[in-house]
Amino acid sequence: MPDSDWYSDDAATFGDRLTAAREAAGLDVDGLATRLGVKVETLTAWEEDVKEPRANRLQMLAGMLGVSLTWLMTGRGDGLPPPSEEETPDADTLTLLADLRELRLSIAASADRLARLEKRLRASLKDPR
Repeated sequence: MPDSDWYSDDAATFGDRLTAAREAAGLDVDGLATRLGVKVETLTAWEEDVKEPRANRLQMLAGMLGVSLTWLMTGRGDGLPPPSEEETPDADTLTLLADLRELRLSIAASADRLARLEKRLRASLKDPR
Protein backbone atom coordinates (compact mmCIF):
# COMPACT_ATOMS: atom_id res chain seq x y z
CA MET A 1 0.00 0.00 0.00
CA PRO A 2 1.57 3.35 -0.98
CA ASP A 3 2.39 5.69 1.88
CA SER A 4 0.09 8.40 0.49
CA ASP A 5 -2.91 6.06 0.80
CA TRP A 6 -2.33 4.94 4.39
CA TYR A 7 -5.38 6.91 5.53
CA SER A 8 -7.41 6.34 2.38
CA ASP A 9 -11.10 5.47 2.45
CA ASP A 10 -10.39 1.74 2.43
CA ALA A 11 -7.93 2.01 5.34
CA ALA A 12 -9.40 4.60 7.71
CA THR A 13 -12.54 6.61 8.28
CA PHE A 14 -12.86 10.36 8.71
CA GLY A 15 -13.09 9.76 12.45
CA ASP A 16 -9.89 7.70 12.41
CA ARG A 17 -8.02 10.49 10.60
CA LEU A 18 -9.45 13.15 12.93
CA THR A 19 -8.45 11.17 16.02
CA ALA A 20 -4.95 10.48 14.68
CA ALA A 21 -4.40 14.14 13.74
CA ARG A 22 -5.70 15.34 17.12
CA GLU A 23 -3.39 12.97 18.98
CA ALA A 24 -0.43 13.89 16.76
CA ALA A 25 -1.10 17.55 17.57
CA GLY A 26 -0.92 16.68 21.28
CA LEU A 27 -4.52 17.65 21.97
CA ASP A 28 -7.10 15.82 24.01
CA VAL A 29 -10.80 15.78 23.10
CA ASP A 30 -11.64 18.45 25.69
CA GLY A 31 -8.93 20.80 24.47
CA LEU A 32 -9.82 20.54 20.80
CA ALA A 33 -13.54 20.83 21.48
CA THR A 34 -12.93 24.01 23.47
CA ARG A 35 -10.73 25.52 20.75
CA LEU A 36 -13.37 24.71 18.12
CA GLY A 37 -16.24 25.98 20.23
CA VAL A 38 -18.15 22.69 20.15
CA LYS A 39 -19.29 20.29 22.85
CA VAL A 40 -17.08 17.34 23.75
CA GLU A 41 -19.97 15.06 22.76
CA THR A 42 -20.00 16.61 19.29
CA LEU A 43 -16.28 16.07 18.73
CA THR A 44 -16.56 12.53 20.09
CA ALA A 45 -19.40 11.82 17.64
CA TRP A 46 -17.19 13.04 14.78
CA GLU A 47 -14.31 10.81 15.91
CA GLU A 48 -16.65 7.84 16.22
CA ASP A 49 -18.13 8.52 12.75
CA VAL A 50 -21.59 9.01 14.21
CA LYS A 51 -21.85 12.57 12.91
CA GLU A 52 -19.90 14.76 10.51
CA PRO A 53 -18.84 18.37 10.99
CA ARG A 54 -20.08 21.17 8.75
CA ALA A 55 -17.75 22.70 6.17
CA ASN A 56 -16.69 25.63 8.35
CA ARG A 57 -15.69 23.29 11.18
CA LEU A 58 -13.83 21.02 8.76
CA GLN A 59 -11.72 23.95 7.62
CA MET A 60 -11.04 24.95 11.23
CA LEU A 61 -10.09 21.37 12.14
CA ALA A 62 -7.64 21.08 9.26
CA GLY A 63 -5.98 24.35 10.22
CA MET A 64 -5.78 23.59 13.93
CA LEU A 65 -4.43 20.09 13.35
CA GLY A 66 -1.93 21.06 10.64
CA VAL A 67 -3.33 18.76 7.94
CA SER A 68 -4.94 19.51 4.61
CA LEU A 69 -8.71 19.55 4.30
CA THR A 70 -8.43 16.99 1.50
CA TRP A 71 -6.43 14.63 3.71
CA LEU A 72 -8.86 14.99 6.57
CA MET A 73 -11.79 14.12 4.30
CA THR A 74 -10.22 11.54 1.96
CA GLY A 75 -6.88 10.43 3.33
CA ARG A 76 -5.03 11.88 0.35
CA GLY A 77 -2.87 14.97 0.41
CA ASP A 78 -0.85 16.58 3.19
CA GLY A 79 -1.54 14.78 6.42
CA LEU A 80 0.13 12.46 8.88
CA PRO A 81 2.92 10.14 7.82
CA PRO A 82 2.13 6.44 7.80
CA PRO A 83 3.16 4.35 10.80
CA SER A 84 6.67 2.98 10.75
CA GLU A 85 7.28 -0.38 9.15
CA GLU A 86 8.15 -1.81 12.58
CA GLU A 87 4.50 -1.50 13.67
CA THR A 88 3.15 -3.94 11.07
CA PRO A 89 0.14 -5.77 12.52
CA ASP A 90 0.05 -9.57 12.50
CA ALA A 91 -2.03 -11.56 10.01
CA ASP A 92 -4.97 -12.04 12.41
CA THR A 93 -5.19 -8.30 13.05
CA LEU A 94 -5.04 -7.56 9.32
CA THR A 95 -7.83 -10.07 8.70
CA LEU A 96 -9.92 -8.49 11.45
CA LEU A 97 -9.34 -5.01 9.99
CA ALA A 98 -10.37 -6.22 6.54
CA ASP A 99 -13.54 -7.78 7.98
CA LEU A 100 -14.36 -4.56 9.83
CA ARG A 101 -13.80 -2.49 6.67
CA GLU A 102 -16.05 -4.82 4.70
CA LEU A 103 -18.75 -4.59 7.38
CA ARG A 104 -18.47 -0.77 7.48
CA LEU A 105 -18.90 -0.58 3.71
CA SER A 106 -21.86 -2.96 3.87
CA ILE A 107 -23.49 -0.90 6.60
CA ALA A 108 -22.94 2.30 4.60
CA ALA A 109 -24.52 0.69 1.53
CA SER A 110 -27.46 -0.49 3.63
CA ALA A 111 -27.90 2.99 5.10
CA ASP A 112 -27.97 4.46 1.59
CA ARG A 113 -30.54 1.89 0.50
CA LEU A 114 -32.63 2.60 3.60
CA ALA A 115 -32.57 6.33 2.85
CA ARG A 116 -33.72 5.73 -0.73
CA LEU A 117 -36.55 3.46 0.44
CA GLU A 118 -37.62 5.98 3.07
CA LYS A 119 -37.68 8.72 0.44
CA ARG A 120 -39.86 6.59 -1.84
CA LEU A 121 -42.21 5.77 1.03
CA ARG A 122 -42.55 9.43 2.01
CA ALA A 123 -43.27 10.34 -1.61
CA SER A 124 -45.92 7.66 -1.91
CA LEU A 125 -47.59 8.78 1.35
CA LYS A 126 -47.80 12.37 0.07
CA ASP A 127 -49.18 11.35 -3.31
CA PRO A 128 -51.41 8.25 -2.88
CA ARG A 129 -52.58 6.84 -6.19
